[in-house]
Amino acid sequence: MSRFIAGNALTLLETGQAYFPALIDAVDGARQEIFLETYIFEPDEVGRQVAAALGRAARRGVRVRVLVDGFGGRSFVRELMSALEADGVQVLIYRREVRALSLRRYRLRRLHRKLVVVDGRVAFVGGINIVDDFDAGAPHHPRFDYALRVEGPLLAHMLASVHRLWRLVSWANFRRRLHEPLLAPAQAAPSGRLRAAFVIRDNIRHRRDIENAYLAAIGHAREQVVIACAYFFPGRRFRRALIEATRRGVRVTLLLQGLADHPVLASASRALYPYFLEHGIRLFEYHRSYLHAKVAVVDDRWATVGSSNIDPFSLLLAREANVVVVDAAFAAELRGSLARAMGEGARELRHGDWHRQRPLRRWGSWLAYQFVRLVIGVAGYGGKH
Repeated sequence: MSRFIAGNALTLLETGQAYFPALIDAVDGARQEIFLETYIFEPDEVGRQVAAALGRAARRGVRVRVLVDGFGGRSFVRELMSALEADGVQVLIYRREVRALSLRRYRLRRLHRKLVVVDGRVAFVGGINIVDDFDAGAPHHPRFDYALRVEGPLLAHMLASVHRLWRLVSWANFRRRLHEPLLAPAQAAPSGRLRAAFVIRDNIRHRRDIENAYLAAIGHAREQVVIACAYFFPGRRFRRALIEATRRGVRVTLLLQGLADHPVLASASRALYPYFLEHGIRLFEYHRSYLHAKVAVVDDRWATVGSSNIDPFSLLLAREANVVVVDAAFAAELRGSLARAMGEGARELRHGDWHRQRPLRRWGSWLAYQFVRLVIGVAGYGGKH
């Protein structure tokens, strides 16, 4: 994990309603160089607006580099990539080979980061894909997620990360190393007062950095832990850390999906509910729209916003990026946002709720749990993880 660095300005952006206007404004103001990484880049209204801004930047001479995952970005490849390349945007696809039935570990590795750096002066990181917030399953409320707008010294680490991954994927695709220097080095002068660290997960030097950041914060918690997570299927170490926190008197609260866009994983997660409830953890399910957030607050001082879920696919397989912040005011802002979400769009589950469910649903959750564990084991990740 990179060290904590002071002097950053961070703006919390709730849902795509705040994120996309800020992103497009930054792209439209670019003068030299843009890096954009995303898992999903949909050819819907929002995706076409972002693509149009990237195309405008390339046509006025900005070097624009877009990296999209080969699985999450299949529709991008079909419908948006050619037009962007015609505008002069450089596009790479991360692991273009997709075999849905393959459980080989390397084929399951995906680019799940949502990371943008513009002119080395401003960056965006979080969990929001380039996709319309309003889904047919919840047309009246936006998908619930967060991103950060970042200025300050943290940009040096973020820019180095996107530049390195671009060169790595270029070599993997074309078998040639690119030595092009950055057109816009990081503007790393202090821009604010916040201490923050940029934390990534990859398959080489940073395999467990994000998980370890969570575990360290939970291990030192004294008052409360609040986690909002779209896909929550923690391994033994993580479950044990939460339970040990409750035994110390820490209030642990989980805000999880109520509307499920991946039903099997959601059902598998629900198989863990009785265990959590028996140990005093409060559970809320968000039903107002699809919850896609991956954020946490510990003791109203430590907070994280990023792309990493608490499941084996994020923590052990995908490339992820989070920012960890140590600041009381920022933590309070995120905690307040989560409290509103729980109050206005979520339902708390009690211990008796699980036992009142139909037996068929309980058995379905148990079978889904066993299936997900099997997939993890076949892929080579099991045991204590």
